[in-house]
Amino acid sequence: MRKMITLLATVFAAFSSPYFIGCNDAPSAPHEDHSADSLQKMVARGQYLALHVAACIHCHSKRDFGKYAGPVVPGTEGGGGNKFSNSEVEDIPGTVYSRNITPDPETGIGTWTDEEIILAITQGISKNGDTLFPIMPYANYNRMAKDDLLSIIAYIRTLKPVKNKVPSRELMIPVSMAYPGPVLQQSIDGNMRPPDTDQLKYGEYLVTMADCAGCHTPFVKGEPDFSRAFAGSNTFTMDGFTVTSANITPDSTTGIGAWNEEVFIKKFSACREEKGYNYDPGKMNTIMPIVDYSGMTDSDLKAIFAYLRSTKPVKNLVMKFPK
Repeated sequence: MRKMITLLATVFAAFSSPYFIGCNDAPSAPHEDHSADSLQKMVARGQYLALHVAACIHCHSKRDFGKYAGPVVPGTEGGGGNKFSNSEVEDIPGTVYSRNITPDPETGIGTWTDEEIILAITQGISKNGDTLFPIMPYANYNRMAKDDLLSIIAYIRTLKPVKNKVPSRELMIPVSMAYPGPVLQQSIDGNMRPPDTDQLKYGEYLVTMADCAGCHTPFVKGEPDFSRAFAGSNTFTMDGFTVTSANITPDSTTGIGAWNEEVFIKKFSACREEKGYNYDPGKMNTIMPIVDYSGMTDSDLKAIFAYLRSTKPVKNLVMKFPK
């Protein structure tokens, strides 16, 4: 069965140190709402992560594959219902639907507390005690800094409520067989977000959050081939096209070993403008949410590139569009 979310290396994350505003006997300055400013920054950070790094929104929304890379259909943000099945990816044992994560109180998570949402994101346990199928990479999110998780939650709470009752999953196996319990930390309080000055560690943190390995590591008989991490070869069959994930190891002939930073960044930046994705590519499409990832800063993309270039080169020639 698919256990893609268990293969990533352990990364470190940490709470940001609390910031306290002091006062003294000097004449008081005009009142500033520091809490409101902090919340605004928190939501902005969460928006960046949810849209462009963890890319929560692309899974939990409808996508328009009539356009390149399937950008999110406006108005469906967070409403769930995105279908994942073994007709598209053979390693999924059945059919799973992304959940509604908007603040709708009836069909979404409007009644959930922050703690309940964190439990779902980092342990795969929903508010009602159900185990979530790990196509959602909660083993990756289990390594995130808590302040980043809380920022994502703060942003999700600002989404427009969408009333959308998502169908129940239909699995051919007990979900317990897919639960990655042994790799999950019971507490995330010790996680640290590496400083962006440590480019390799920070890049690893971003790669883990973005679940790059989930799509770009080969599977053999339903199990990830750890010896060929990031070497590609996973095939996705969608309505209208079939695509195979690329080799993103630093192999010079079959991977990205001959790429430089500029080439890597241009792969993403091309989709920062609507003309980069607002067309029908037909059978030359991709499931990679590059439209979402294109919103990452150049410095974050450079960190990702630096980390990928540090991984083991694997010679694995991939045919992107199988015949």
